[in-house]
Amino acid sequence: MKRAVVIGASSGLGQEVARLLLEQGYTLGVAARRIDRLEQLRALAPDRVIVQRIDVTASDATQALNELIEKLGGMDLMFYASGVGKQNMELEPDIEINTVLTNGLGFTSVIGEAFRYMAQHGGGHIAAISSIAGTKGLGAAPSYSATKALQGTYLQALEQQSRMRGLGINITDLRPGFVATDLLGDNPSYPLLLRPERVAREMVRAVTRGKHVWVIDWRWRIVTALWRRIPRWIWRRLKVR
Repeated sequence: MKRAVVIGASSGLGQEVARLLLEQGYTLGVAARRIDRLEQLRALAPDRVIVQRIDVTASDATQALNELIEKLGGMDLMFYASGVGKQNMELEPDIEINTVLTNGLGFTSVIGEAFRYMAQHGGGHIAAISSIAGTKGLGAAPSYSATKALQGTYLQALEQQSRMRGLGINITDLRPGFVATDLLGDNPSYPLLLRPERVAREMVRAVTRGKHVWVIDWRWRIVTALWRRIPRWIWRRLKVR
């Protein structure tokens, strides 16, 4: 029996990925702050979906995760899709701090606990959605791009630690570009906008194939490769939104 926990499964990419994992025969533990939306997933396969409310920024997040794993009977795959992000040209402090709490502290808390669990139970696979925004510091979204860079670096460090300790924990860092989900709101003007259904399918394929880092899609792979080559003195003069 394949058992997966999906954090952030109430909407967007997390929900789409959960549906695909159900189709592949997984038994799921699905978690999010909005538990009512998780019931829609349970209705698809009541005997294979367990629901748990988890707020990744709450002090009891790791305890709730372990409760969900126990109900599930174990965890082979952790898929992390929780996150927030907004453009913040005015640098409003509430937006900046909440982004760091969710994408930084919440991410580290839950991913770290999943890693510790797998280290004690013979390994597993951790897949997490970071973003192409972590490639460079984006002036339009300072805390978002900074926390996405943190996520990518943290996952890279965990992958190295797993090898160093011989833990058998595989890591997949998934980096989409702009995806038409609630996270972007109603703005249709983002460049190279991707549909969530397509992105979720590519993510699941990347996890199944054991990819280490996967940028979605090929156009964004070209864009981010070019971004990395832009010198700092040029980058700070660009208007990237």
